[in-house]
Amino acid sequence: MRRLAAGLAQTFRYWMQTEVHVYAFSVAANVLLSFFPFLIVMLSFSRRVFGEQTAVEAIDLALRDFFPDALGQFLHRNLPQTGSVAAVSIVLLLFTANGIFEPLEVALNRIWGISRNRSFFRNQIVSLGLIFSCGALSLLSLMLTALGQQSLRAGLSPDGLGSSGFRALIGGSTAVASMLFFKLAAVPLAVLVLFLIYRYLPNGRTPLNRVLPAAIFVGLLMELLKYLNALVWPSFQRKLANEYGVFQYSVTLILLGFLASMLVLAGAEWAARGHRLDRIPDQVFTKEGGHA
Repeated sequence: MRRLAAGLAQTFRYWMQTEVHVYAFSVAANVLLSFFPFLIVMLSFSRRVFGEQTAVEAIDLALRDFFPDALGQFLHRNLPQTGSVAAVSIVLLLFTANGIFEPLEVALNRIWGISRNRSFFRNQIVSLGLIFSCGALSLLSLMLTALGQQSLRAGLSPDGLGSSGFRALIGGSTAVASMLFFKLAAVPLAVLVLFLIYRYLPNGRTPLNRVLPAAIFVGLLMELLKYLNALVWPSFQRKLANEYGVFQYSVTLILLGFLASMLVLAGAEWAARGHRLDRIPDQVFTKEGGHA
């Protein structure tokens, strides 16, 4: 218990560093810029594969799981109606998502003691690789959710069933099972996304035995915090509405992006700290990931 308290104290000391807040807010700002283009691209691809109803239901399920009620409802009401993939949305997504990985690479390099950052061009190449990887995993999560919903509708369709109460029971069971499909797909894929970031974004080779547990821990912690967020956010949302008016949803995305960024950085700091404790004192972590 004492060891856990000491570890948490070091994490809080890391969070109190000014530059950590700079990195987290920079990532959060680009999350805000990239979120709606990302939503448009995901919805457009899903519509092409699964059709209008299934695509909207899968996106709506994801929004209700990740975001508070008011924000989730706002995003659902403003889902794009066009079925085609807009080239502008793809360009904006690539540009703004690159902006997420630039400060994140600098922050991770600092955590791991890597003194040299990638050049802008090399950072863009790595960022594009991570964008396509993370985007493909996100699309896979939506596809699994949509397939689960289609299977449930085919096997548990309430059409032709006797009473309205029984049809409501079947409909409720379908909703619960759909959420279970989403959770089973989303949580492991979120862990995999975190692993890719921890492993390949720093400008050096990070130890697998440290970044994998960090990715699992942070992924599970984010899932736990979603439930905590659902409990405390409604009252906080009312305060945001009073203070920010029409900008409340943008502020909400910034704050959620900031909190998620702080967790991601804390996980990397925990992994790097554990790696330093594992090392022989005269070993030096080099840029290339070797030991001198």
